[in-house]
Amino acid sequence: MLAPSRMEPFKDRVAVITGGAGGIGMALARAFAARGAALVLADLDEAALQTAVAELQGNGAQALGVPTDVSKLESVQALAATARQRFGAVHIVCNNAGIGVFGDMHRATHNDWVYTMNVNFWGVVHGIEAFVPLLLEQGQGGHIVNTASMAGLVGMRWLGIYCASKFAVVGASEALQRELAPLGIGVSVLCPMIVDTAINENSARMRPSELRDGTESTPLPPAGSMAGGVIAAAEVARRVVRGIERGDLYILTHPEQREFLRRRAAKIDGLFEEGVW
Repeated sequence: MLAPSRMEPFKDRVAVITGGAGGIGMALARAFAARGAALVLADLDEAALQTAVAELQGNGAQALGVPTDVSKLESVQALAATARQRFGAVHIVCNNAGIGVFGDMHRATHNDWVYTMNVNFWGVVHGIEAFVPLLLEQGQGGHIVNTASMAGLVGMRWLGIYCASKFAVVGASEALQRELAPLGIGVSVLCPMIVDTAINENSARMRPSELRDGTESTPLPPAGSMAGGVIAAAEVARRVVRGIERGDLYILTHPEQREFLRRRAAKIDGLFEEGVW
């Protein structure tokens, strides 16, 4: 028998995906289902969740939808309990739910920070809290994918709050990978550039009423401010599948990322040159 860390990652396995009713989350669900996984989709948008589950079931997949607010620990704990009750185990956890708040930080409201961190950072933390003990208890290996962003690797204007949330996800994922690798559980951090999703519109639509005050930052970046091409969510899902199969820590999506990352690394490395240090 294969060791847990080398078991088939998808066939007859159970994948939980937050933010699973659309965008990258739904693309992941389709890709995992095509490889024989059962799906538990979590999303705050209950109507979209029902539609997503119906599509997957209509194509022959085992799929369950669980309305979930990732900003609340008890909601994510309930998601974990429901997934285990329905399928007996969980093997892949995609902490994918996320929102975008765009604009200069000096014009942002405190609620912009709270909303962004609640979903993008605490949503991942709650996923770790709820599912890592379960994966360890099961002793069947598994894999965690945390969705960050290229904005979690390089700071960008107009994305300051978003960057802060995604840098935190990258750091947590790097540390978690070191912690769980010896225990047979893989960890990846997904860092895409621009993907064809409805994140801007959904971020504004799903913002809690208590975090609206009429002065929040615009959900849309200014025209021409975002570098890189736009790719389909299905292509991101393909790369995530490959990353899980290979056990990659970082999952990147655009060739343009290489030069941005090189420049950042060069700036840091140059500080150690003779005459600078």
